[in-house]
Amino acid sequence: MASSLRAGPRLRRAVRAGELAALPAGLRDELEAALAADGELVPFSLLRRLHAALREAGSPLHLHELLEGCEIHLPEVPVPPRNPELVARLERIKAKLAHEEYQRMTRNITGQEMNGPLAEFGRQVRSVKAVVITIFNFIVTVVAAFACTYLGSQYVFAETAAVSKAPEPPGSPSVLARPDTQGHPSLFCVPSVSCQPSLWPQWWAWPSCT
Repeated sequence: MASSLRAGPRLRRAVRAGELAALPAGLRDELEAALAADGELVPFSLLRRLHAALREAGSPLHLHELLEGCEIHLPEVPVPPRNPELVARLERIKAKLAHEEYQRMTRNITGQEMNGPLAEFGRQVRSVKAVVITIFNFIVTVVAAFACTYLGSQYVFAETAAVSKAPEPPGSPSVLARPDTQGHPSLFCVPSVSCQPSLWPQWWAWPSCT
């Protein structure tokens, strides 16, 4: 906390030129001693006494005029020495935290090779697992390829049959459809006209007639 001012040129000139001759001698001596000291620091208590003395003496000088160019002196805050025991404790805590962090990062890493029956069994299990996965992938690939080939061939053959066989126009004299007694469509042949049962679905096949 600030408690003094560093004297400016105006205050030094007033003290050395005798402009404060109307003030008490003790006050002038204290001001001269403060200006002669290292740093030329004037305490706030001395400035308050100077202000009161100027008012009592009726001096034409004012305190704010004398303080022109002065600077507030901020003393350096002393840094207390660190406790050696506390420093050592903090170092131990930091080392412990660093060790725990290292253990956490390397907990899944081991540089030791396992030996014995359990290690051999683990290697065999890993080998069998790799073989099973390979066989399963092969079977899935074969089944998928067969399904894609079968569905693709059915689609291609259906499109080819639909393009190669054009339907006859309605009312063609070769094939006529009419409902039978049960309400289902039936075919009847016209003399000297060949029937075309292949145009009907496979489940609705009728013998050819001429």
